Amino acid sequence: MGERLYQYWERFADCFTTQTRDTSHYALDYLSGLLRMKTERHFTGIARTSGQAPQNLQHFMSHSPWSAQAVLEQVREEVATTPAFARGGVLVLDESADEKASEQTAGAGRQYNGRMGKVEMSQVGTFLAYVNDGLWCWIDGELFLPEAWFAPGMAKERARLGVPPERRFATKIELGWQMIARAQAEGVPFAWVTGDTLYGRSSWLRGQLDASLLRYVLDVPCDTQVYLAQPVVGVPEPRAKRRGRRPTRPRVLSMEKPVEVRTVAASPETVWRRVHVRTTERGELNDEFSARRVWTVSDDGQVQEEWLLLRRSGDGRVQYALSNASAEMGLENLAWAKCQRVFIECCNRDAKSEAGWDELQATKYLAWEHHLALTILATWFIAQTKLEWRKQYPRDPELAKQMGVGELPALSTANIRELLRAVMPLPQLTPEYATQLVVEHLVNRTRARKSRMKASDHGHLPP
Repeated sequence: MGERLYQYWERFADCFTTQTRDTSHYALDYLSGLLRMKTERHFTGIARTSGQAPQNLQHFMSHSPWSAQAVLEQVREEVATTPAFARGGVLVLDESADEKASEQTAGAGRQYNGRMGKVEMSQVGTFLAYVNDGLWCWIDGELFLPEAWFAPGMAKERARLGVPPERRFATKIELGWQMIARAQAEGVPFAWVTGDTLYGRSSWLRGQLDASLLRYVLDVPCDTQVYLAQPVVGVPEPRAKRRGRRPTRPRVLSMEKPVEVRTVAASPETVWRRVHVRTTERGELNDEFSARRVWTVSDDGQVQEEWLLLRRSGDGRVQYALSNASAEMGLENLAWAKCQRVFIECCNRDAKSEAGWDELQATKYLAWEHHLALTILATWFIAQTKLEWRKQYPRDPELAKQMGVGELPALSTANIRELLRAVMPLPQLTPEYATQLVVEHLVNRTRARKSRMKASDHGHLPP
């Protein structure tokens, strides 16, 4: 495993070389720390584990001009050229928020934090995951900058935190589309695009995907309105002798009335069928599904015929999705695609809990991008290791029967960490090393206090 990690890093080493320096050894230290450590995966913690000076590693992450995009492009290139991923790939869009203490961090602001279920001071990223045959990893990400960050009064703050001057405001939906377009242009093989209700409710995004011949199944809220018969849409003719402006916006001219998707689910005319989606380690995934052709009308008056896909779980909860799949698409295929979105939870869990994504403590925009690149590098290493392990040690269905389970467990990220730690053990905290850490901490606190006093003397901080 140690040699495997070293060879993996060597493939990407050129991405960390700048015009003046080769900083790739810091990338190996950081990547190794993310994969082997369980806690304190911040700059100081990783530097201590790898024997580097914390300020050197911090400079590498927050200031060094190596390209995070070059790393992500190579990851997507490797995904595209992996023979096992030639068919059946799925792109999953999702956003994730991390709580922050103040606005003095790139992109931070009072915005909805899904993890906390409320509006809090947070930093939000939009991520694109790749899923294929039970394997997953992030392959792209964008830091969401709220519109307030582009106000003229925020120019100095953007410059201080290193926000690229060419960056313009974009919604999470627009950022998601940019990432999908990149994956398509770079040849990443995928058959479906999935996402939660934030993306599914956007008729603009569904239109972009449809125009690009990309097949989607996107979740929508229960109050989404659809038509059960094709409506006629157009700009109404002005009434004779009626004063006022001439109508310019299209609207439904026919007699069809929209209905909410939850009304369709509750209708006695809706026929449910139990579909076997896949075998899992916890048993069989067999939920009830129903699908029917419906029509939706976008904000600009475009009429789109789509599938309305309904999923009813054992506790009676119903999920709703829209898809532009062909009218001949079978319910089994629609149900399979709908259930692939669950793997984004696996992607987020591995990136955050297993690879240290949510332990970033930096404030700079560049540090966020660099941390993203190395986190994705870690999750892609995990996915490749799982794939090769699967080939070398296939799970025996007869053994699964003997042990009374539907499927034997696959190699986990925690297993990979233990294998790495066995051959690359973490340094032990000796009394001498502990004393050294305490001294470093006290020196850093002293320097920070001196810096604050100096700033106060110049009137930058209150005394």
